[in-house]
Amino acid sequence: MRAVSAFLIMLAASLTATFAHAHGPTRQKAFESIIIKASPDAVWAKVKDFTQLQGWHPAVESTTVTNGSEVGSVRTLKLKGGGELVETLESLDDGARKFSYRARDGGALPVSNYSSNLTVKAGDGGTALVEWRGAFYRKYMNNDPPKGEDDEAALSAVAGVYKSGLDNLKAVMEK
Repeated sequence: MRAVSAFLIMLAASLTATFAHAHGPTRQKAFESIIIKASPDAVWAKVKDFTQLQGWHPAVESTTVTNGSEVGSVRTLKLKGGGELVETLESLDDGARKFSYRARDGGALPVSNYSSNLTVKAGDGGTALVEWRGAFYRKYMNNDPPKGEDDEAALSAVAGVYKSGLDNLKAVMEK
């Protein structure tokens, strides 16, 4: 009986290790925030317009949108460095100053199944705290991804998008 129990324990351990290694990529998360010396309402008015990302994000050349800033609207972002991103507005809450969007395909980014939200909160002394967070998988969905389609590339790309966008939003709003 002990031999059977020991065998079953070893079998379970080996199967667990095999399945853990074979399941593919892990969902990654990125987060960036910034304090802006402007009222939360003014910052919210700037960022909530789903049709005007090029008005504050330095990487975006132009935006084409299907239904303005209505939930369900799809925007195609033409990037200055080449490439496009296609995103769908999932929610927009003026009271909470928060919107969420999704991109099934990462387009120009090395990600897949990307979802994100941007929130504007009241900071100290009349400032605005802007938080941008996202969750996604790397572009290469199998094991052993090639360089540039791995977790590190996905995290770096999304964090870079958030940081450059927030830094430029601050510059635009504090003029």
